[in-house]
Amino acid sequence: MAGKDGNGAGEVGGLGDRVSSIGRAAQSLSAELRGTATDLGRALDLRGRVQRHPYAMMAAALGVGYVLGGGLFSRTTVRLLGLVGRVSALPAMRSEIVALAEALLAGQESETPASAPTSGVPSPS
Repeated sequence: MAGKDGNGAGEVGGLGDRVSSIGRAAQSLSAELRGTATDLGRALDLRGRVQRHPYAMMAAALGVGYVLGGGLFSRTTVRLLGLVGRVSALPAMRSEIVALAEALLAGQESETPASAPTSGVPSPS
């Protein structure tokens, strides 16, 4: 009756079994996580990618670190997105400006009469 006196002496075997069961489950989970990480590493081929494209991988790591570090919802991100928007609009603005300049030059050429003197001396009338 020593196990039923309320001091937990009878539960030592049960507790030890539970602890060893938890230990085995943790080891199994650890081995499974290592296997999954190895499989993911092989699938992504990170070492090969870093060797082939070191600058792109460094930029990707910087971006992931920025996002994981909490930089996604900051003023710096808003400024960067604004800058990216302006820079991405430059090619479209450039083509519009070139088209406008061509139209202006074509308009000036059509307004100039063909018989007008090219020198600054007035023609005798």
